[in-house]
Amino acid sequence: MPLSAILTQAFNFFRNNISQLAFLFVPILFVQVGIQLWLSLEISAADLENPQFGTSHMVAMMVLLLVFSFLIAALTLFLEIRSQGHSPSNAMILKTALNFVPALLLAGVFSGLAVLAPVFILMAVNPTLGIIGLVGSIYLFARLAFVNFMVVVERLTPMEAIKRSFSFSGPIALKTIVVLLLYIPLSLLGGLLVQITQLGGMPVQLIGEVIVAFFGLFVNVALFRLYMVSRPTPETPGNIVQDDESSK
Repeated sequence: MPLSAILTQAFNFFRNNISQLAFLFVPILFVQVGIQLWLSLEISAADLENPQFGTSHMVAMMVLLLVFSFLIAALTLFLEIRSQGHSPSNAMILKTALNFVPALLLAGVFSGLAVLAPVFILMAVNPTLGIIGLVGSIYLFARLAFVNFMVVVERLTPMEAIKRSFSFSGPIALKTIVVLLLYIPLSLLGGLLVQITQLGGMPVQLIGEVIVAFFGLFVNVALFRLYMVSRPTPETPGNIVQDDESSK
């Protein structure tokens, strides 16, 4: 299937389900973005010559990882169940998502280390090699972009999900990179919105960044659609297209 059709279907799904997506994920995003803003303020206020990070910062980082894993688990479950033609309740989605948080947390840590390894290793050898390492990291990021789906949809362990994502994404690596590049215009628009909302103080800035993060979820929707159409033997009777058409 052409990538343009995949993106169109993902957009239609996001648009037609935007109300439930907002009710589900905006509260979680407020927590996530709030922690990120606090950490950002703490880092900017730290003494660069003698930075000190205490227990509160470590706890905040851990909570941030847990919240992000919970968000991804809930979003993936929502996409999976809606693609099967069902209409899940928000409470059911959130309750079930808790079961996947430990596995997603481990998978995220392992895959994140794998993605960052090329750029850090090559920069340590020679700073000029950092560009090559960055290209390698971007490629690995694309190859491991489906780890979350492997954990939630296919119920694999973290290491199995990483191996499966790497093998699965080979034939669609280029399409995956193109989908991930959508983060660039979203980030540019988000940066512009953040600059505007900063003039209104912290509460307005928080709202602005939550809005940006919410629409950034579209990239996950597009990745899930790419995943669904690329599966060799789909096990679900429906898909985002059918669900989208029935929800109009």
